[in-house]
Amino acid sequence: MSFASPVFLWFFMPVVLTMYLILPRHWRNGLLSAASLLFYVWGAGEFIFLLLACMAVNFTAGILIDSRWAKGRPGKRRAVLISAVVFDLAILATWKYAGFFTTQTHNLAKALGLGDTTIIALALPIGISFFTFHHMSYVIDVYRESRSAQKSPIQFITYIAMFPQLIAGPIVRYNEISEQLADTNRDRWADISRGLPRFALGLSKKVIIADTVAPIADAAFATANGDLTTSVAWLGAIAYTVQIYFDFSAYSDMAIGLGQMFGFRLPENFNRPYSANSITDFWRRWHMSLSRWFRDYVYISLGGNRKGKLNTYRNLIIIFFLTGFWHGAAWTFVVWGMYHGILMVIERLTGLGTRDSASVGESILRRAVTVLLVVVGWVFFRAHGLQQAGAFLHAMFWPTGGPVPDTITAALSTQGMVALAFGVLVVFMPPNLVMGRAIENFTSVSGKAFRIAVIAILAPYAAISVASGTFSPFLYFQF
Repeated sequence: MSFASPVFLWFFMPVVLTMYLILPRHWRNGLLSAASLLFYVWGAGEFIFLLLACMAVNFTAGILIDSRWAKGRPGKRRAVLISAVVFDLAILATWKYAGFFTTQTHNLAKALGLGDTTIIALALPIGISFFTFHHMSYVIDVYRESRSAQKSPIQFITYIAMFPQLIAGPIVRYNEISEQLADTNRDRWADISRGLPRFALGLSKKVIIADTVAPIADAAFATANGDLTTSVAWLGAIAYTVQIYFDFSAYSDMAIGLGQMFGFRLPENFNRPYSANSITDFWRRWHMSLSRWFRDYVYISLGGNRKGKLNTYRNLIIIFFLTGFWHGAAWTFVVWGMYHGILMVIERLTGLGTRDSASVGESILRRAVTVLLVVVGWVFFRAHGLQQAGAFLHAMFWPTGGPVPDTITAALSTQGMVALAFGVLVVFMPPNLVMGRAIENFTSVSGKAFRIAVIAILAPYAAISVASGTFSPFLYFQF
């Protein structure tokens, strides 16, 4: 069930919100956990049993780590933690990566003349990358004693399965939300009044910009490699750059808004990433909850930047290899992650990642170069394979002419071009003007005007578009 679908907008969300307002405050988590499990069943069907099994294992592991049985016995606590993390990673590896690894083994065996081997093909449970990281965050935080184990199954289910962030984030670390789970004494009308405009902003970004630009990107990346021209390749790369930002940031806005409506403050996930002046700065602004997760649970555990430059560079490469592979079981995602990791290492070596711009001209140049590097990276992220990525990059940087394919012409509607142009404007906006946070400003005149415009004009238009069937699933559902 997508947030941008008629079923969710006209039935599921209104019903759950109405029940949230009617029922006693202390029923909040029970209502939200039940609604979240129903939400997951609607989209994932029988995979609900996999989610329930993972929750049962990690809930039990947290209790054991924090129990009297383990107090003063670091070996036992560590054994439970390792068992839980290995279980979580095994679930993720089986359901998300078994097909990739068995395909590579099959191809290698054929190349060596060893005959055919079995390829495992499993359906991917939606949200598995996200709820796996939530489970690992929970047991690690309990092990580190930054938070106590959750004793209430209902509150634990609410944390893991909360439908605003279950499918595509933001990734909420347990230490960020544990205290909120028990805080049900909130002004529910105030929460809804604050969260609804943020949700409306996300819906508008998704339907009006991302879904309108998507046909242009799809047409370009559906073009045969031999028919690619420089104009088509650049058009496709720029369109996808706009699409993925407005699609994923829209989901984050909707998730944060929904969370607020139910009394939870979820972490911000975007901070104007296309205004970054370096790749290092880009990753401080893009998918921030994922960056923080890898920083806190992997990078620091590897030693971070505390054990010399070589180890720091090694750790960066490991982190970005994992970041790429987390996004998808394909070489294109691995290359995308390594590409960003190598750029991060280069910026560390040269000092560009931390150096402030000396002038306005240098700032503009650095922002332009950063956006260019990000666009190139998105080609790997979107391409069907490394061969197509190579063909795109060749066409982008080696002048190639030819006729424009009919599919591209058909996709270039007036509405699509206007949406694309508007999306590109985000690159030129001030880096500190974040729309998601601006719409939550109830004191400034501009914040009030923006909120009224979104709720009264943009959101109704988006809702009508959804009712007519012109919406698509969020891109990060596939991860």
